[in-house]
Amino acid sequence: MSAVRKKNVAKIQSTYVEQQEFAEIATARKRKLVVRRLSLFLVFAIFVSYFMISSILTQASMIDAKKAQKKQLGHKLAELKKQQDILKEDIVKLNDDDYIAKLARKEYFFSKKNEIIFNIPENKKEKSTGN
Repeated sequence: MSAVRKKNVAKIQSTYVEQQEFAEIATARKRKLVVRRLSLFLVFAIFVSYFMISSILTQASMIDAKKAQKKQLGHKLAELKKQQDILKEDIVKLNDDDYIAKLARKEYFFSKKNEIIFNIPENKKEKSTGN
């Protein structure tokens, strides 16, 4: 009994049976089309998702780079503002005649009448103050 018997069954040829066979074929085609549409939609959705995620990641990395650049430029701006303040103070000082005279005596060894300037080397000053 382990052998499979081949059954010879004849099909009934009627319009009902033909309609049922056509309906089964039509539903099979519809399922096939639905599967194809869903798979195409899935591929399209994956494709769009990939590009969206990659653009989000790219934009996030660009934002991080811009934030770092902004922070660096903020520090540079602060340094330049400090330098600008120092230069403004120098402008104010250079408009003062007493400061110009003091600077000329110090840097260029100009002297007043009957004034003697002694030049002491810098490294001897440091040695003498260190003792």
